[in-house]
Amino acid sequence: MTNQEISSAVQRLYDTYPFPPEPLLDAPPPGYNWRWNWLAAYNFCTGRKPPKQDIRILDAGCGTGVGTEYLVHLNPQAEVTAIDLSAGALAVAKERCQRSGANRVQFHHLSLYDAEKLDGEFELINCVGVLHHLPDPKRGIQSLAAKLAPGGLFHIFVYGELGRWEIQLMQKAIALLQGNKVGDYHDGVQIGRQIFNSLPTDNRIVKREKERWSMENQQDECFADMYVHPQEIDYNIESLFELIDASGLEFVGFSNQKSWELERLLSKSSELMARAKSLSDRQRYRLTELLDPETFTHYEFFLARPPFTKLDWSDDRTLLAAIPERNPCMDGWPSKCLFNYDYQIVNLTEAEFQFLQACDENTEKQQTLSEILLGMDFSLEKVRSLLQQQLILLTP
Repeated sequence: MTNQEISSAVQRLYDTYPFPPEPLLDAPPPGYNWRWNWLAAYNFCTGRKPPKQDIRILDAGCGTGVGTEYLVHLNPQAEVTAIDLSAGALAVAKERCQRSGANRVQFHHLSLYDAEKLDGEFELINCVGVLHHLPDPKRGIQSLAAKLAPGGLFHIFVYGELGRWEIQLMQKAIALLQGNKVGDYHDGVQIGRQIFNSLPTDNRIVKREKERWSMENQQDECFADMYVHPQEIDYNIESLFELIDASGLEFVGFSNQKSWELERLLSKSSELMARAKSLSDRQRYRLTELLDPETFTHYEFFLARPPFTKLDWSDDRTLLAAIPERNPCMDGWPSKCLFNYDYQIVNLTEAEFQFLQACDENTEKQQTLSEILLGMDFSLEKVRSLLQQQLILLTP
């Protein structure tokens, strides 16, 4: 198919099966995704609270508006714009945001390739699950990168080939059995479900489906998006960084950092870890995914447009002069046992809890760290530990 035919086929899929199919609510969505919270995302990428919150956000390829809705509610001072190729998905997105009160968003029926038609630049661009469905992902990422403001962040999610191997096999099997009915998405879903019902329970494709995808794939919209999509490009580290390099932006890092820690795979061998240290960052990433392919079903990461500075807070005087606040992405607060920004359980000591309480109150007071620590038995190393855990934000 030509690029235009591919784009039309993708549009037909999402008009037929608007995605994601999450229910519409008459209230703000529950919880949070810290990657969509400007304060938490900026802090993750730079080590500090952003200098401003009245920013412009672009949700590029918004689908039915699940991410858009969060972007509006999690960033109360931001102006949000959302674009998508599917008119059907956009109709759902508009209704979703209207019902939940996410009224600070402008929707445009627009391809990612045509982002230049949007006015101005954006401090945060969100592009989840879209670039890998374009016939020309490099053109897509370049189109969006041109709209990123200096110092802005670009959050991206694309598929990984190693962790989706069984999905690729199933996609090809369905297409073979569809024959000249490829592109009939209802037929594709029906054929796919018949295949799963017919295969032996110990079949590799069936086992992978049950381990990872079966709950969400009970919905036809999810099944169609996964198994009968007309266009999908899956990446490995090498091809991923070709895409990133094409953007002309700076790679900040993967948002699921712990998955990329080679120590969790090779820590039993000091010799192997020593050899790995001689590799480049990209080589270590490649080694990690080769050794643990099932983990990497996708890549989720941030890019940035210079000037972009990371703070390490290694200087005590600089740290003491900073203004600390509690990270807003925290569930269960106030409690010593809570979920952190990544929904991992954290158990606080009494001293850590008291310090976080002081930081929580400091949003209004704006005291420096040295002022907060007066009369408190809490070391700077413990402060740095909380910062590393993304439990606090610092303003220089």
